[in-house]
Amino acid sequence: MAKVKTAYVCSDCGADFVRWQGQCTECGAWNTVSEVRLGSGNSKNSRLEGYAGAAVAKVMRLDEVDLQEVPRFSSGFVEFDRVLGGGIVPGSAILIGGHPGAGKSTLLLQIMCGLAQQGNALYVTGEESLQQVAMRAQRLGLPTNALKMLAETNVETICHLAQQEKPRIIVIDSIQVMHLADIQSAPGSVSQVRESAAFLTRFAKQHNIAIIMVGHVTKDGSLAGPKVLEHCIDCSVMLDGDSDNRYRTLRGNKNRFGPVNELGVFAMTGQGMKEVKNPSAIFLTRGKEDQSGSIVMVLWEGTRPLLVEIQGLVDYSPLNNPRRVTLGMEQNRISMLLAVMHRHAGIQMADQDVFVNVVGGVKVNETSADLATLLALVSSFRDKALPNDLVVFGEVGLAGEIRPVPSGQERLREAAKHGFKRAIVPAANCPKEPIVGMEVIAVSKLAEALEAI
Repeated sequence: MAKVKTAYVCSDCGADFVRWQGQCTECGAWNTVSEVRLGSGNSKNSRLEGYAGAAVAKVMRLDEVDLQEVPRFSSGFVEFDRVLGGGIVPGSAILIGGHPGAGKSTLLLQIMCGLAQQGNALYVTGEESLQQVAMRAQRLGLPTNALKMLAETNVETICHLAQQEKPRIIVIDSIQVMHLADIQSAPGSVSQVRESAAFLTRFAKQHNIAIIMVGHVTKDGSLAGPKVLEHCIDCSVMLDGDSDNRYRTLRGNKNRFGPVNELGVFAMTGQGMKEVKNPSAIFLTRGKEDQSGSIVMVLWEGTRPLLVEIQGLVDYSPLNNPRRVTLGMEQNRISMLLAVMHRHAGIQMADQDVFVNVVGGVKVNETSADLATLLALVSSFRDKALPNDLVVFGEVGLAGEIRPVPSGQERLREAAKHGFKRAIVPAANCPKEPIVGMEVIAVSKLAEALEAI
């Protein structure tokens, strides 16, 4: 009987160890090292050959590589194509994650029903029965005459049937329930998820078939399974959205064929997921009256500007340690900005509770929201309303200076398109030619920005 090989793998970073230990020495996480069965100890494993798609290993010079562009094909959703970098690349492995109820299966079923009208497409479900998927398609009013369905969890069987059907694209729903026969562990374990994803990725590259895998997330919002799962695939996107919010955001975390900072916005309706062509319009649902603590900022998401309202609330705190609560922004950055405002503008909020909220559930990852955040907090602190036609962006440095941000001119044009009449921007982002219908106020210090409001 062949000896079964085992290893100990960290589920967070994928590091391998020869024996079990309580803490991973690579990433520092505790209780993440678990035993993984590697199968029989054969000297030659066909599952590990030709991982990148090449059947025969061959050494080539860099100038001999064919640079012909890989032809993409559209998913039928402009927002989905935008996040992927312009469309789906044949032979790519895409991983889409999200919380339960975010709409992953609904979105992929809509995409596959549309692509099946143009070519061969295969939808593999391992969590639902074929009747459940058909009922969802019927409820959404999707065309069901061309999409091929398969209810299976064995990866080798799926690939064997895919070789016969020769689809252009395959959806695996979900990767956590897939398994390989020679891995002696339960589906969803570290070894099963890792080996199943590697098997499907190699199959996609060898047969030039695009494969989209659905992945679950843990309580902290990260993808379930080993971290190496994100390393072996080509694209990783995350679908975010609460069950009580009809809007969903699709953001790329990794993309070997395009940028990773693109953002797609969808709306969950009774007919499935609908694209939001103008996201700024849905995030600017403000009242007609001016309100304190509310201001509009211009973010830059991928290749387009996005207007988002940010709200700040400052109130006296009876606690010894006043609260700093943020939704959509990093809490440590808010603490830093409050210290800068105290040092360079003379406004102290050490005895105040500070709350910051980005309207619409948008997560702010860039520093252009610094100036807008401080102005919203000062507006709430002084109970002084800011005009509705004012837009602000700019980075605040530790010395109290206002630093420029990329694509300043495009941000101003987008704000003018939505009817904003005034803008407070860094001096370096002030346009050389005036923008029709907009007054641009250039500032270089935080004190100057506070005087402008």
